[in-house]
Amino acid sequence: MATYALIHGAGDVGWYWHLVAGELRGLGHEVVAPDLPCDDESKGLGDYANAVVDAIGGRAGVVVVAQSFGGYTAPLVCARVPAELLVLVAGMVPAPGESAEEMFAATGYEGGSGGDDPIATFYHDVEPALAAQAMARERHQAEAPGREPWPLDRWPDVPTRYLLCRDDRLFPADWTRRVARERLGLAADEIAGGHCPALSRPTELARCLEAFRRGHRSPSAPG
Repeated sequence: MATYALIHGAGDVGWYWHLVAGELRGLGHEVVAPDLPCDDESKGLGDYANAVVDAIGGRAGVVVVAQSFGGYTAPLVCARVPAELLVLVAGMVPAPGESAEEMFAATGYEGGSGGDDPIATFYHDVEPALAAQAMARERHQAEAPGREPWPLDRWPDVPTRYLLCRDDRLFPADWTRRVARERLGLAADEIAGGHCPALSRPTELARCLEAFRRGHRSPSAPG
């Protein structure tokens, strides 16, 4: 049995992971998916990591999974708990001393294709009623953490996988493939779908996470 620590993205809540959590619990695993203090301007990345570490408690066999801006928190968690695996799902990949805002310029990000419509950008492949629930739970994302330099001097010494979404309208696939290769030395695994696969294809995502945990490639990986 493993413990999955699931980290949501900017302006979101742990509920984002509820369908994946159900799949993983059905396989006998423990799951924690805390709400990060993302709407509090006084809280920084260390506080985000604290929320996850506190939720993990003394659990063992930890697999840390992060979506989007959660990529800035997940390695901080892995530097503090004995994690067995770190998985970024459509995640940002920080460099030492670099803020999330700086990452976009540093990696040549040119923007997504969804425009200002959150449905078009984030939830275009999510069932409409579920997308409405997700939007109703969204919170304000404080600006301070996005401007905070990432505090680690190197990536934690934890096996890492990157799972990109081929139809992601926020983080285009070509950009994420390059970021994973250049920053992590990884060939990203891939699934179909948009930026929020925990809502659009939770069973497939849970299956990918389990495959990674067992040391295999994603069931949907190319080649």
